[in-house]
Amino acid sequence: MNNRKLAIMRLMDSRQKFTARELAERFDVSVRTIQRDLDALQALGFPLYTEVGVNGGYRVLPNRILPPLQLTQQEALGLFMMLEYLQQVPDFPHGSMRGHLAEQYFSTLPADVQDLIMRMREHITFVQYPGEHAEPLTTGILDAAVEKREIQFIYHARSGRKTVRVFPYGIYYEQGNWYMPAGKKDRVLLYRVDRMQRLVVMDSTDESVPSLKAWLDAKEDRESVEVVLHFTEFGARIAASDVLFKSVQGHEWRGLVPPEEFSFTARKLLSYGPEVKVISPPELKQQVRELLERSTSQYDRG
Repeated sequence: MNNRKLAIMRLMDSRQKFTARELAERFDVSVRTIQRDLDALQALGFPLYTEVGVNGGYRVLPNRILPPLQLTQQEALGLFMMLEYLQQVPDFPHGSMRGHLAEQYFSTLPADVQDLIMRMREHITFVQYPGEHAEPLTTGILDAAVEKREIQFIYHARSGRKTVRVFPYGIYYEQGNWYMPAGKKDRVLLYRVDRMQRLVVMDSTDESVPSLKAWLDAKEDRESVEVVLHFTEFGARIAASDVLFKSVQGHEWRGLVPPEEFSFTARKLLSYGPEVKVISPPELKQQVRELLERSTSQYDRG
């Protein structure tokens, strides 16, 4: 397929209507050449249809098949590895098509590239440690967030099950779990998606609900306190692959943390055991100490 046909496909995919003469003028060729190009694209399965009459022209069917990618061999290998990785992420939004997409994409590759991929798969794997997701809810949540619609669900909280109605901002994936920040009255609450059940998308909408990106950007504007941590040699190696503490320099980590996130940070630090020490602030140090005391006290009772 030549570059002009590829350019025509991209142009037509904008869903605009073009006449053969407009396309001919755009690409500086004859109308007959453009008609041959369009006939060739239709023969390849590109879903063009013709509107006749004075205001007629060529359009692409709304439920169209997107044009194929034009990739180098290295790009093709990388894309297939990404598809393989995504299949390991639990409850990926609209993820029911991942296997089909990978299979369909694989079948379009040249035989030698297919053979190379098959050999590569013997030497690479992606290990995930997902939680036990009861229901695949991410697609529904994401669609509701895009449409700014309210959702209702059953949530398994520490205090037990409860019915929740909120406006979701979106979802993000971190260390094996999906998380959903959502607005409820004047507060923003964070829910783990694997603890949600019986999702219902409501009719009510709220155009003032921010996007996930806007919420994440706004989080940086909150009043924060500088936290200073000291890691052991082993702790620093672990922290280097931790999303929260990966900016550790030498054995020290410094960062700004909002006071309302001290509880989460303290629990995170507790997982490091003796490999980390809180230098400041005193409030965070006290929260870690209280968690340690509660952890050890259960053994004092026998």
